[in-house]
Amino acid sequence: MDFNGRSGEMAVFVMVAQEGSLSAAARALRLTPSAVSRVIARTEHRLATRLLIRTTRAITFTAEGEVYLRGARRILADMAEVEEAIADQGVPKGRLRVSAALGHGRMAIVPLVVAFSARYPNIVVDLTLGDEVVDILGGQADVAIRFGHLPDSPLTARRIGDTGQVLVASPEYLRHHGTPQEPGDLLRHNCLRFNFHRAQPDWPFARNGSEFSLKISGNIECSSGEALAQLARLGAGIARIGEFTVAEDVQRGDLVPLLQSWNPGDREPIHAVFVGGTTMPARIRVFVDFLLEYHRI
Repeated sequence: MDFNGRSGEMAVFVMVAQEGSLSAAARALRLTPSAVSRVIARTEHRLATRLLIRTTRAITFTAEGEVYLRGARRILADMAEVEEAIADQGVPKGRLRVSAALGHGRMAIVPLVVAFSARYPNIVVDLTLGDEVVDILGGQADVAIRFGHLPDSPLTARRIGDTGQVLVASPEYLRHHGTPQEPGDLLRHNCLRFNFHRAQPDWPFARNGSEFSLKISGNIECSSGEALAQLARLGAGIARIGEFTVAEDVQRGDLVPLLQSWNPGDREPIHAVFVGGTTMPARIRVFVDFLLEYHRI
């Protein structure tokens, strides 16, 4: 590959970020460390700004470097996709990076990946399960499965399903602290909740057509639905979690649904989020279509 052009410079910069050092990037690219350093210096000179801060121990990116890195990843991925599409006449192939929440991913997405891979054997599915929000525009994933109402963004979102919420606690917790009979009783209980910025401190309820919310409190907050379910199983308190997360626990009797007659029946949408448009890679398009066809949760 010619590293003198701008795409070559981007490839070097991305490799430095991936490998974490100039020497490691040089080995991966079969260049000398001095050649990699010259490419970085040339890029910084052309842009008239510092992109990297190099010390004897580590490399860190400036704010401008972070912006350049996100753009370089997207451009290089688009170039690779265009060349693959021309070479293979649009046959879906390549690496598909999918991000999903831990619990939902394990229960709903992993089984779909098995069927998807059987249908599209030329696509390598790179699945990451975790509850952090990945930067799709920055190139951290091709498709992300996200819950709840989405903020405005240039990304494309397709609704693939929804899920309800349920209050649960362990039998042991209820034996020690009592079973709430109405929402107001929760004020005397330890309520476990999510720590997302979008998570509301109020839990909604409804009775006889009247809806209201209750401000709950507790001494544990968490980013993971599965972790909240585990905390509830261990007797830490009462949690309000997606039905799919605790379905097996409820069936086994490890968790007990609470205040079901007060459940407002609210549904949380589930979306597949990605960069759309006419240049969207075929591997992303077929995966989203597959989710719309087979997603059941």
